[in-house]
Formats: sequence, C-alpha cells, structure tokens
Amino acid sequence: MNIQLSDHFSYGKLARFTLPSIAMMIFTSIYGIVDGIFVSNFVGKTAFAAVNLIMPFLMIFGSLGFMIGTGGCALISKTMGEGKQDKANELFTMLIALSAAFGLVLTVIGIAVLRPVSIALGAEGQMVADCVVYGRILLSTLAFFILQNEFQSFCVAAERPRLGLWITVAAGLTNIALDALFVAGLGWGLVGAASATAISQLVGGMVPLVYFALPNASCLHLRKFRFDGRALLRSCANGSSELVSNLSMSVVNMLFNFQLIRLAGENGVAAYGVIMYVNFIFVGVFLGYSFGVTPVVSYHYGAGNETELKSLRKKSLTIILGCAVALTAAAELLSGVLSGIFVGYDPSLYAMTCRGFRLYSLSFLFMGFNLFGSSFFTALNDGPISALISFLRAFLFQIGAILVLPALLGLDGIWLSVVAAELLALAVTAVCFLKNRAKYGY
Repeated sequence: MNIQLSDHFSYGKLARFTLPSIAMMIFTSIYGIVDGIFVSNFVGKTAFAAVNLIMPFLMIFGSLGFMIGTGGCALISKTMGEGKQDKANELFTMLIALSAAFGLVLTVIGIAVLRPVSIALGAEGQMVADCVVYGRILLSTLAFFILQNEFQSFCVAAERPRLGLWITVAAGLTNIALDALFVAGLGWGLVGAASATAISQLVGGMVPLVYFALPNASCLHLRKFRFDGRALLRSCANGSSELVSNLSMSVVNMLFNFQLIRLAGENGVAAYGVIMYVNFIFVGVFLGYSFGVTPVVSYHYGAGNETELKSLRKKSLTIILGCAVALTAAAELLSGVLSGIFVGYDPSLYAMTCRGFRLYSLSFLFMGFNLFGSSFFTALNDGPISALISFLRAFLFQIGAILVLPALLGLDGIWLSVVAAELLALAVTAVCFLKNRAKYGY
C-alpha cells in the first residue's frame, strides 16, 4: 500500500517513506566510491588526485538540479496540498524543461573554461591534462545529470520514492559495470572512468523523463505548460539553500585542495579525495532523510495541519540524533578499513587518510541537524532562513576554519575545520527553530 503525503506519519511510516531516499543517496555514494576505487587502483595516484581536484568545479554546474529539484519539490507539494493538482503538473513540466535548457548552456560554458580553471586550482603537467579530459566527458551529459538530481526530489513529491531509488540503482550499476569493463578490462584509464560516469548520468536523467512522459500511476505528469516566471523564482528561492550549500561545498573543497597541496602535496589531495568519497555514504543518510521528509512537511504546511507539522519536527529530530551517534561511531571504527580500500598500496598516504577521516568524522555528530534544519525551512517555503543556515555552515564558517585552524594545528587543522563549522552552524540552526515556532506552527 502506497504511503500518501496526506497521511499521519508515525515513526514507522516516516521511516518507510524516507528509506528509499536514504538508500538512493547511499547507493549514489557507493557507485561514486567504486569509480574512485577503479581510478586510484587501476589508473594511479596522479589521476585520482586530478579527479578530486576538478570534481568540485564540475559539481558547481550540477548544483542547479539540487536547487530546482528541492525548491520546486517544496512548491509543487505545497500546491498539491492546496488542492491544485493541474497547476502542480504544469509547474513540474516547466521546471524540467527549463532545467534541461539551462544544462545545455552550462555545458558550453564549462568546457570553455575547464583548462584555465584546472591551472588556477593548482594542477600542473599531467594533472592538468587529466582534469581536462575527465571534465569534458562529464560535462557532455551535464543536462542529464541536472535532471537526475532533480528527479531525486520530484519522485518523492510524486509519491514514488521507490522509483527514484530504482533509477539510482540502475544508474549506479551501469557505472560500476562500465568501470569494470572500460578501466579494468579494456584499460581505457581515465577516459574509461569518465565515460562510465557520463553514461550512468544519461541513464539517471533519461529513464525518469520517459516514465513521467508516458501514462503512469503517479500524481505528477508531464503536460503542456505556460511559462510562470514567478513560480520559477519561487522555486529558485526555495531551493537557494541547496544551491548555496552545493556551491559553497564546491568552493570550500577547492580551498581544501589548495591548502592540502601547500601542506602535503599530491598525497594531501588524494587523502582528501578518499575522505570525501567515504564521507558521502555517511552524509547520504542525513541528506536522504531530509530529501524524503521535505514534501511531507510542505504538504501539511500547505494544508494548514499544524499538529502534523509538530509531530514531524519532533520525530525527525529524534531520528537525526540516533543517526548522528550511530554514524559517528561507525566512522571511527571503520576508518582504517575504508581508507585501505582506496590507498592501502601506499603506507604513508594510508596513514594520512586514516587519521584525517577519524578527525573529520566527528562532524557527523552535528551535521545531520543542520542539513535537516535547512531542508525543513525549504519545505516551509522559507528560502531565506534555509539559505542562511546553508551559507553559514557550508561556506562562511568553513572558510574561516580552513584559513585559521591549519595555522594553529597544521594538517590536523584542515580535517577539524569542518567539525568547527558544523558546531557553529548548529547554534544558528537551533536559534532559527526557536524563533520561528509561532510563525509556522510546528
């Protein structure tokens, strides 16, 4: 029996409804990790460092999908909660069409600036060539990557969270299989790894597009639409926190790499790459839950159901607390094993990666609350507060920490900077929740 947005959500029902989104984010992280494992072990440390150096820049372009997907999902779910189903379908179609068009424009821009950006980020010699080759191939399917990111949210709004999961599984298995074929089997090196990822993005964006274009049992369908500039601006404003978060993360990652090259050279960038790959699995739990619960909160906000809003807020914070403790403990215990999968062939790099991950993973104690807080205000269609939390945690606090702590603690200061940033952001999130209780009735 399908769970509907209008239902009352117990802990069990909330877990069942958000579990596909959590699994989707975890699986997305896993197939990204497999990509890194193939590059590190079959192509080499330099190519692996190049991928991790240019990836934050590539993710800047993909962040458009997170912004429109999350912001549009909140607006569409609120519109359905108000009983305007036809309008919701028009908004859904318009956002998909415009996103694809934006993706094509960004592809041209990205390819044009790829080489100078790689050099500006600190790449030299072979690393520059590797950055350009990898980046150009991934940018060729950018429009589909943007759509894939959007559909992660839109499938939940359509009351088909499992569809989003299975699409992610299909894209992930495609990437893993083609990595094995292109990189390990045919020896195509970095070109093979990039091609595998690009094809998987094509699958992740095209399959849901076909599904929603054909007759289906979901509550959202592609149909003719009229351009609604106000709705587009509202979607972008609602999702501005996700845009800010992803842009900030990309800029911060580039600053991390710059500092690491200065303090630890190529090994530092490679170690940070491993930490980021593994980190995605743990953060995926928080992100998946936040994505999954957003349309539920938006629907009940649109329906004026304050009792359910209070229940969702209380239950969500309890769930986040349990996950924070469990994930931090797991990260500390598994840091050696997970680091060894990537760089066990290099003892010094392994030791650096293992220590860095143990320090970095302390941030999981606070991160989930901040991610949920930002998503909760996005669901309430309050883009400014959501963006404030994201901007402070993912940009301002991290920039300050990454500039100050290494001067005091050396390399350890880099790994601990995210812990300091999340702790400071937690104080801001708590204040935002307390100050807006009466306004939104949660």
